[in-house]
Amino acid sequence: MAETNELTIDAEDADGEIRTRLDGAVAGSTRFFAWAIFLAFLITVFEVISRYVFDAPTFWAHESTIFLIAAIFLVGGPIALARDRHIRVRMFYDAIPPRRRRWLDIINSLIALVFFAGLAYAAWIMSWKATHTPGGDIHLEGTGTAWNPPTPALLKILVLICVVVMFAQTVMHLVAALRRDVTAQSSASGEE
Repeated sequence: MAETNELTIDAEDADGEIRTRLDGAVAGSTRFFAWAIFLAFLITVFEVISRYVFDAPTFWAHESTIFLIAAIFLVGGPIALARDRHIRVRMFYDAIPPRRRRWLDIINSLIALVFFAGLAYAAWIMSWKATHTPGGDIHLEGTGTAWNPPTPALLKILVLICVVVMFAQTVMHLVAALRRDVTAQSSASGEE
């Protein structure tokens, strides 16, 4: 390939196209999160055996499992965006010529940027309140149970991180769409 675009990586992941280095890093994190799912499974098995075989239930297993699964769910957004597997009406998108598809990508990125900016603002407020007292001292919000882990605060911080990552991914996708040369693709598909 004669032309190199520093924003685009010409590599295809097993589950979808990886378009930027950030997308590659996010998609690569899936191995870690796969282990987190396995850890949640092991904790659940441990709890079931403790509770029903030894009649010794734990007070931490349920909250740990909920935290792990919630964290994995949150990271699914950046991973879907990295692999270009987010919700899209493929029937219409694939039926239009490359030039119009490029414009749809640009419009979609602009709308997504506005959405992610608003979501980031809300996530910042939410995570600040979960990590600070009204006086400004650092104090992580807990669950309020006997164990009281700071999982609500950690999940709210993770929401903020995921939204910021998706904002950055969308900026990079917008730049790539703006730079995309569709003239060769358009002439091959018959569009003028």
